[in-house]
Amino acid sequence: MTGLDQLVRVVRVVKRGLKKIQYRPHLIDGCLAETDLVLMPL
Repeated sequence: MTGLDQLVRVVRVVKRGLKKIQYRPHLIDGCLAETDLVLMPL
């Protein structure tokens, strides 16, 4: 496996994880609550 193949694999895994989080907003809210950050609507 070359370095490029490994990078492509990592990118695929990260994208998949982010897509899962996109449909689970309570995960984002929980992370923000731990940092005392608040999302403000635009």
